[in-house]
Amino acid sequence: MSVTGRSMNPVLRFPRPEAAIAVVAAMAMVSLLAARAGGADLSRGELIVIGLRLAVPFLIFRYWLVGGVTVMLLDAADVIIVDLLDLGGFGSHYAELDKILDSYYYVIEIVVALRWENPWMRWPAAALFVYRLIGAVLFELTDTRLFLFLFPNLFENWWLYCVVAMKWFPSIVPHSWKSTIIPLVLLLIPKMGQEYLLHVTEAKPWNWTKGHILEPLGLRP
Repeated sequence: MSVTGRSMNPVLRFPRPEAAIAVVAAMAMVSLLAARAGGADLSRGELIVIGLRLAVPFLIFRYWLVGGVTVMLLDAADVIIVDLLDLGGFGSHYAELDKILDSYYYVIEIVVALRWENPWMRWPAAALFVYRLIGAVLFELTDTRLFLFLFPNLFENWWLYCVVAMKWFPSIVPHSWKSTIIPLVLLLIPKMGQEYLLHVTEAKPWNWTKGHILEPLGLRP
């Protein structure tokens, strides 16, 4: 011990994950702005939407449900928002960019999930996150959409299910094999249908939204 009574080997204090993620997000946005200034094919509309998708997920750290639902809706509507801004679209690299931004907010959700004390919620969330991440990486490397179908994004659905259960339905909070597997199976069935439509048939739900919702409201992207 030193004369001051303090240890000569202080404990290292690492920054919280929130700080590290904020730095990464800021560096990513600065890099994109620099790339556009250097002549890269990045429209202003695309940069605005990317900025939103980098910033809005920070809501998740403080408001789990509001943040989780907001980023999910932003993910679903980003193409429509770009069209409404009329400042240029995403170009041919949208699919790859979208999966990177998806994985970015999944990282924030898994940071939250790993703090849950309940292992029946925490460990399935971790396994599903890794499983989807493998699929996303394979897609980025091969540009093969089939990997997104074979590695469905059940992580986000499970995460939201746990958050809703904790907030309003404590009786269904996972606490055993049965209370974990049954909701996982029930969540997987519609998710596989969605993944099939999006990544096998390559359906474009945003075109339906624009044609049946926005245009009748007088919004013509």
